[in-house]
Amino acid sequence: MDLEQFNKSFLLLLVLLNPFILSVYLLDLIRGLELKVFSGLLLRAFLISLSVFLLFAWFGEVIFDDVLQVRFLAFLIFGGITFLIIGIRLTLGVGAPIQSINLHSQEVAGAIAMPFIVGPGTISASVLAGSRLGAVGGSAAITLAMAMALMSLILLKMLYDWVQTRQERYVRKYIEVAGRITALFTGSFAIDMILKGIERWLALMGGPLAPGAGSL
Repeated sequence: MDLEQFNKSFLLLLVLLNPFILSVYLLDLIRGLELKVFSGLLLRAFLISLSVFLLFAWFGEVIFDDVLQVRFLAFLIFGGITFLIIGIRLTLGVGAPIQSINLHSQEVAGAIAMPFIVGPGTISASVLAGSRLGAVGGSAAITLAMAMALMSLILLKMLYDWVQTRQERYVRKYIEVAGRITALFTGSFAIDMILKGIERWLALMGGPLAPGAGSL
């Protein structure tokens, strides 16, 4: 297994998942649920998302070409554009790009998984992980990134519960600021996804390529 490609795939998905930004989306759940209930819902949501990511990692572009009848390059560019918009809005503090989750939803875990975790960017990252590392290596990178994100969110929930009784007025502000800072990296990865899609399209068309174009 190529360790460098493994690290790239792992970090890409982890940054796109971005526990700090997810904590902003899920703030109503963090504030309104006990740690045990919150952790259980989050685990179910991550298992649902992991099954989707592994499916795309294993079958890759075949799903797009033969099932969805959509070229993966188009999906890759769209995912980059989507995350770029999210990164810009969070960086500028324009407000959450996705409506906050409903605590009284009948299927909270599914509502967390989609659209908060499963989206164009994370699906594209899963396909890239599978193409770089194969089914086994890609699955390992995806599973590790998901586990790290899950543990980070649970730790943030524990930190919130501990801090809110002492400095409640600073908690939400801290989460928002941390989300904006990490959104800078999300925006950078989004631009890279768009460029990868364009470079691979130019490679297929036989057009001019920048150094290293078409590589994953």
